Amino acid sequence: MPAPINSFKQAIQTGDRTLFGLWVAFASPHAAEVSAGSGFDWILIDAEHGPNDIPLLAAQLAAVSRHPAHPMVRLPVGETWMIKQALDIGAQSLLIPMVETGEEALRLSRACRYPPFGIRGMGAGLGRASDFGRIGDYVATADEQICLIVQIESQLGIANAEAIVTTEGVDGVLIGPADLAADMGHTGNSGHPDVMAAVDGLIRKIVGLGKPAGIMTTDAAMIRLARDAGACFIAVGSDVGLLAKGAANLLAESKAL
Repeated sequence: MPAPINSFKQAIQTGDRTLFGLWVAFASPHAAEVSAGSGFDWILIDAEHGPNDIPLLAAQLAAVSRHPAHPMVRLPVGETWMIKQALDIGAQSLLIPMVETGEEALRLSRACRYPPFGIRGMGAGLGRASDFGRIGDYVATADEQICLIVQIESQLGIANAEAIVTTEGVDGVLIGPADLAADMGHTGNSGHPDVMAAVDGLIRKIVGLGKPAGIMTTDAAMIRLARDAGACFIAVGSDVGLLAKGAANLLAESKAL
């Protein structure tokens, strides 16, 4: 039996429709399950800014498994040991933040793949990814189903975009406009014309180099710009934001009665 098919990887490689996603940062299996059942194409379980660790990530991956929304995991940094653990608990798609060079992208790619193409450890039988050893052909078929998305969110990353994007094993690039805006001197203003122009140019470059491009933004103008430029996977909000906004709106509506 081979490793499970990564439907998200297949979809972004085709690129014939926009996949809408939701950031999930509560570090709660219940919140992740509710989010995954809400109709989004994918969710991002965030361990960079959400208070997640490996057991919590594993619990959320298990909780969302009955829903069609594909779970991606963002690690806090691109450490090899973190990548190995995330893959072994069953994450098939990883997002690594703040990738700035081709050399770094290659190191991440090698961490995601088994020898001779990478350095992933051979203990698959102990992990959830192989159904605890029940998927007999897991090691032989896993590499093809792993999806590595790297995040470009700095001017240095943009300068090295071609080297990053064309690295073997990098399956797509997601742009972080908030960090990019801060790096460009426009902290808190992702809608600044210079930032918008940089995002537009970067998406077009990624797509022109033959790789899928994505973005996380709640700004309608940025969403339109990204879609027009060719982005095919877009996260448009977060579980934290939805709860905060919904709670505030409910209170305001109740007071107005």
